[in-house]
Amino acid sequence: MAEGIPITRRPASPEQVERIRAAVHGAGQLGDSRLARPEDAPGLYALFSEPKVNAPIYSLPRPLTVENVRAFIEDHIAQRERGEGLLFVRDSGDGQIMGYSDIQVWPEWAAGEIAGGLHPSLHSKGTGTQGAAQTFTWMFEALYLDLLCETASLQNVITQRMLDGMDFRRMGQVTSTRPDGTTRESLVWEMTREEWAARG
Repeated sequence: MAEGIPITRRPASPEQVERIRAAVHGAGQLGDSRLARPEDAPGLYALFSEPKVNAPIYSLPRPLTVENVRAFIEDHIAQRERGEGLLFVRDSGDGQIMGYSDIQVWPEWAAGEIAGGLHPSLHSKGTGTQGAAQTFTWMFEALYLDLLCETASLQNVITQRMLDGMDFRRMGQVTSTRPDGTTRESLVWEMTREEWAARG
C-alpha cells in the first residue's frame, strides 16, 4: 500500500491493538467473499489480467504472473496471522474469481485501507459502490477500527467520485510505490468511525 498513510495517526491503546489483531486473525468471511487460498492463484491471475481491473490499482503483484499472484496470496496469509491484513476473493464456484478485496490494517493506529476490484462483467451495475459501503461498515464493526484511509490514482475518477459521494474527507496526496518499484501519485481520503455512523 502507499507510504505516508494513514495521514491521521492517533495511537490506539494496547488493548485495542490486540483486539484488532485478534479480529483480523479470526476473520474468515466478508459478505459473499472468502479468504484467498494459494490454489486461487490462476483464477486471481485471470482477474488481475483484466485491464479494467489492474490499470487503477498500484498494489497488485508486478510483473503479473501466476507465481507472483500465488506469492501475493501467501503474503496475505502471513499478514492475517500477524493481524495486519486480509485478502478475500469472490468465487463463482467454477474456479473463476469475480472480485477481490485487499484489506490493510494498521493496528497501532486503529486504521485500515481497502483496495479491490470486480470482474468487468460486473461493472456499471452499482455493485461496486454498494459493496464498498458494506465493507467499510464491516471494517469499523468487525475489525474495531476507528479510521479508514483510502487512496486513488489521479486518473481514477470513478473511485474519486465514489469516495467524495460517501463524504470521505480529502487529505492531500502521497506517492504510492508499486511492487516493481515504480511510483504513482495517489489522492488520499479519510473517514472516522463517528463520521461514518453519522452519515445516517
